[in-house]
Amino acid sequence: QVQLVESGGGSVQAGGSLRLSCAASGSVFIFSINAMGWYRQAPGKLRELVASISSDGTTNYVDSVKDRFTISRDNAKETMYLQMNSLKPEDTAVYYCNIKQRGLVYWGQGTQVTVSS
Repeated sequence: QVQLVESGGGSVQAGGSLRLSCAASGSVFIFSINAMGWYRQAPGKLRELVASISSDGTTNYVDSVKDRFTISRDNAKETMYLQMNSLKPEDTAVYYCNIKQRGLVYWGQGTQVTVSS
């Protein structure tokens, strides 16, 4: 089993920055992970994939956050990050960490990000 714990959420003014962290523990095998990513879900909306990073380091972003958000990982610390800059009110959502390993999907509990105008 794999456990994921998100942190770093909070309330900020528009234009501000936050860095989300996702700490993994348990049966994590970095080079057996197919993909890692950040999802978000706002009230009344579907959960959407915001950013992902593959085992070879390839990254992808939803258009609305491209050039503002950066996904990265530190294998030694077993931690994934989402650096969020130039935050907008529409970025307000619960953000979830997700990994796929050997065909199984794991989720964190979510962390709230609120951006005020």
